[in-house]
Amino acid sequence: MLKEFKEFAMKGNVVDMAIGVIIGGAFGKIVSSLVSDVLMPPLGLLMGKVDFSSLFVNLSGTPQPSLTAAKAAGAPTINYGVFLQATFDFIILAFVIFLLVKQMNRFKKEAPPAPPVGPTNEEKLLMEIRDALKGKH
Repeated sequence: MLKEFKEFAMKGNVVDMAIGVIIGGAFGKIVSSLVSDVLMPPLGLLMGKVDFSSLFVNLSGTPQPSLTAAKAAGAPTINYGVFLQATFDFIILAFVIFLLVKQMNRFKKEAPPAPPVGPTNEEKLLMEIRDALKGKH
């Protein structure tokens, strides 16, 4: 059983997938930083100096000045700003992966269809026999 697992794990597709997951995780961090550190601040500025990561709904009924203060007080909150940021992360990451896969498919060469194989000698002989039998009727 261990030998079977080793053979499975060492197949090219599994190793390629593992490399893709590792690179994808690192790429996801880059996209998260791009969204939170580069894209969201100007967007928040355009929308009236809003920091999306600090948008929340306080469910405790006790007023809280910020999300950090609400978390420190243990107040239940709905952190919809963090959700919006994660949604932007996902959309950008999905779009970049779409573009990457599209380019990879464009560069992937499809094998030309194989030319039709002619009839074998047996098939030729059978066709001659068939034609000869048709001629008798």
